[in-house]
Amino acid sequence: MVVGAFPMAKLFYLGIRQVSKPLANRIKEAARRSEFFKTYICLPPAQLYHWVEMRTKMRIMGFRGTAIKPLNEDAAAELGAELLGEATIFIVGGGCLVLEYWRQQTQQRHKEEERQAAWNALQDEVGRLALALETLQAQAQAAPSLSALEELRAELQEVRAQVCNTHAAPKCHAASCKK
Repeated sequence: MVVGAFPMAKLFYLGIRQVSKPLANRIKEAARRSEFFKTYICLPPAQLYHWVEMRTKMRIMGFRGTAIKPLNEDAAAELGAELLGEATIFIVGGGCLVLEYWRQQTQQRHKEEERQAAWNALQDEVGRLALALETLQAQAQAAPSLSALEELRAELQEVRAQVCNTHAAPKCHAASCKK
């Protein structure tokens, strides 16, 4: 099942990525056209990204304390639009992962509830069978044992023999033979 699910998950992820790319491109276009979007949404993250990137590169190369010039407005708007587009793709992909995780957890919880219900049903059945066994054991103990029945038969034959001796022998002999 996992082998079949993996390619489907990968295909689903690629499909979501392909769907989110046009959405990211539309957001980029809106960022380039709208002055408010450009000024307040695209430029600050782009300038921050540029500052962190340049500062890191300068420290790696051994330059410390050098001032970093901000990007010009057009380059910052372009970088901000790209960052926003990539963030959109990342958020959509992350949302898909969260939804898949939630779905898997729900399925796992459902399977666990089914297992627990089956376990409880088995325990109830075992309890019912234990009660039935106790009842049968009590009935078996209450019933006369086989040796007691044999003793009763022997006594019955003795009584018949005594009765037959006192009464007519042919009648009793015929009755005891029918038995």
